[in-house]
Amino acid sequence: MSETGTVAPSTVEQAMPAFDVLLSGPVFLDIIFTGLPTQPAAGTEVWSTGLGSSPGGIANLAVALSRLQLRTALAAAFGEDVYGDFCWDVLTNQEHVDLSCSRRFYGWHSPLTVSMAVDRDRSMVTHGHPSPVTADELFSTLPSTRACYVHVDLQEERWVAEAKARGALLFADVGWDPSEQWPPSMLRKLDGYDVFLPNSVEAMRYTRQDTPEAAAVKLAERVPVVAVTRGGNGVFAIDASTGATVDAAGLNMAALDPTGAGDVFGAGFTFATLAGWPLSDRVHFANLCAALSVQHFGGSLSAPGWHDIASWWRHLGRRDAEELKDYQFLNDVLPTDPAVMMRRASATIGLRGLS
Repeated sequence: MSETGTVAPSTVEQAMPAFDVLLSGPVFLDIIFTGLPTQPAAGTEVWSTGLGSSPGGIANLAVALSRLQLRTALAAAFGEDVYGDFCWDVLTNQEHVDLSCSRRFYGWHSPLTVSMAVDRDRSMVTHGHPSPVTADELFSTLPSTRACYVHVDLQEERWVAEAKARGALLFADVGWDPSEQWPPSMLRKLDGYDVFLPNSVEAMRYTRQDTPEAAAVKLAERVPVVAVTRGGNGVFAIDASTGATVDAAGLNMAALDPTGAGDVFGAGFTFATLAGWPLSDRVHFANLCAALSVQHFGGSLSAPGWHDIASWWRHLGRRDAEELKDYQFLNDVLPTDPAVMMRRASATIGLRGLS
């Protein structure tokens, strides 16, 4: 990476992997209600003051990575329906995510999630059917990549091991366990991964520890780098290879919708890891990306681009220099190229253009 934080030109471009990050997983159409006074009770109707729609699921991570100027490829199934049309169009034409490994399927409808944000938290209702193909079936030939980001609670597939054998770094997180059993045996799936990025609930439940910090220490016995997110309370991270730990406090942001904040954290941590930054800078950069995302509604389209990061630092960094001393590294990594300073887009209700 260059000192500006952008990908530096290579003199051996022939040897460069095709992508920076390769992803696979389900893409949902997310419909997000914000400004709700309360969650709707049985037999009642609640009006919201905000509404948007955007690609969700693994798309949250794909968009967040792409907005940080990482070459991002996504292998996923899309229905040949209006939901699939919308998500495909946003990902390819607006967010520049490569979908050459993805496929459309007639007769299989795209999964849908409704998210309702209340009091800095959200509840969701999801409908969908199993993907008609596995990721292994989507990859006729596995493209070369610097890293893969994997939800390890999904079905294990051969492409991850193949990418690892080719030298890719493996980043992992997990999802909510609907059985709420949180079997510790699931952690065996982390063998061979380089970075694990769970939230505090997931980390404590799977390790049977009482604090996020104790859970991180336990997880670091299995994965070299662990960062446990604590919502508004920040992040605790540990690098088992050096023994270094980082305890980053939460940033004071007006939270509108936390949907996708964990994915945005993961994207920021992935970018900073591939850039070769120290653990503290990786944690604080990812912490900032996630904090900026909750200021807007929608999981994927709330992810910040470099313009949003630079604007935050320009307005607050110098004014609160002592309070934000752990973010001084931004002075050296913010891009200077206007072409990468994209603004984030707002979640939309899918308005059609005028003919």
